[in-house]
Amino acid sequence: MRLVFFGSGQFACPILNALLEATPHEVVGVVTRPDRPAGRGRRPTPCAVRAQLTGRTVPIRAPERVNAPEEVAAIAGWRPDLMVVADYGALLKPVLLAVPRLGAINVHPSLLPKYRGAAPIPWAIANGETETGVTVQFMSERMDAGDIILAEREPIDPEDTAATLTIGPRR
Repeated sequence: MRLVFFGSGQFACPILNALLEATPHEVVGVVTRPDRPAGRGRRPTPCAVRAQLTGRTVPIRAPERVNAPEEVAAIAGWRPDLMVVADYGALLKPVLLAVPRLGAINVHPSLLPKYRGAAPIPWAIANGETETGVTVQFMSERMDAGDIILAEREPIDPEDTAATLTIGPRR
């Protein structure tokens, strides 16, 4: 299966890595966020996903406007069967979601429908939740509102931070 991956943050990195290693699937392209100024020197710095791809030959796009017609056409040119989205940070419009023949799925770091949108892990911690998790869902026009495929629960231990819950499996 031909996959296009959309992601930018640290949460997305282990997901992308698993897809890159999954056979017989092929990641035919990665869409990530543009480099942003960071640090005291305000130098353009790649996001976590782009940094992870250093040395790999996977085609990468980092558009300012992912739903622009030229970006949709470029992604369609990769002929994806499925799009996988994790921690991307931009709403994908229906014209883009319609590109892959099997649709698009999202990997979201909460037990949906609770904590839709940005920063679900920090919000779960701030609100005193004792568990969080990861939900895989079909994507729809509304953010984090598609049909749920599966959900995996993860306890929030007293010493947990957003960073410890973001970096991947602990077991």
